[in-house]
Amino acid sequence: MTTSTPDALTELVRVAKADHAEPLWPLFAAVSPSVPQPKAVPYVWPYDVLRGYCERAAELVGTELAERRVLMLVNPALKAPFTTDTLFAGLQTILPGETARAHRHTPFALRFIIEGERSFTAVEGEKVMMSRGDLVLTPAWEWHDHGNESDRMMVWLDGLDHPIWQVVPAVFTEYLPDQTRYPSHELPSLSSRQYPWAEMRAELDAVTGKTAEVRYRHRVHGGDISRTIGASGVRIDPGAATDPIRETSSAIYHVYEGQGQAEVGDAHLNWKRGDTFAVPAYRTTTLRNPGKEPVYLFRFDDKPLLDALGAYRSDRGA
Repeated sequence: MTTSTPDALTELVRVAKADHAEPLWPLFAAVSPSVPQPKAVPYVWPYDVLRGYCERAAELVGTELAERRVLMLVNPALKAPFTTDTLFAGLQTILPGETARAHRHTPFALRFIIEGERSFTAVEGEKVMMSRGDLVLTPAWEWHDHGNESDRMMVWLDGLDHPIWQVVPAVFTEYLPDQTRYPSHELPSLSSRQYPWAEMRAELDAVTGKTAEVRYRHRVHGGDISRTIGASGVRIDPGAATDPIRETSSAIYHVYEGQGQAEVGDAHLNWKRGDTFAVPAYRTTTLRNPGKEPVYLFRFDDKPLLDALGAYRSDRGA
């Protein structure tokens, strides 16, 4: 049987803190809550506003000043580089004739092309030409650089697992010495690092029903596109809505086509073509299309990471 007085307990805590030890029991509910408590909040970044910032940044910041010309999408409840608690998103801009020098890093990265043609990402010697709606993968620790061979500005959505590396101090970036480009060439067939929108659109349209979600599957092994980040395409027919879902993964959506609303917990978000919005973990979410044309969305999430940790849960029973 334990015996305690307030003064004795206060003294225990005091002397323990002096030796950098503290009691868990007063903080247990905060450390291990009964439901997930993400810090991120739902938010929409409107492309018609951000595109102007991208243009201005391209005027003011040359490639010699910026390793990558990226505007981070920073969650209002957090600081950079957090778009959700585990995911980073940003808009990268490259002008005609520019090349972003080669590097490689620990984080996994994806690109979803928002606008522009005849620009490229070269990954480990494969020169991938990019078009609107393409998903391009930059796996961890693979050399990559970017270039724009067109006469128009190119903008894409970057998705990375940067936030994870804020708590796992094992992140590295290495720069290619003595040259800007990693030697590369175009492949005669589609790269395993490239997933055109036409393929995803065809899969989505082949699904019966008023809504559809199709997971991107890696061309080589058939699993998710990385160990930490997965992606999917979403279709919502006119007047339709997705089933409400609450899941332990967080997600970032980009509106490829159409406009609609998202109910995320108590928040109501309005979005349109080009916009990007964040859905934090464990917020019951419904996506709606009240319009007369289909909606198509690109989504990336941290489900593979949670699957690996045995921590993915959803109201759908997955």
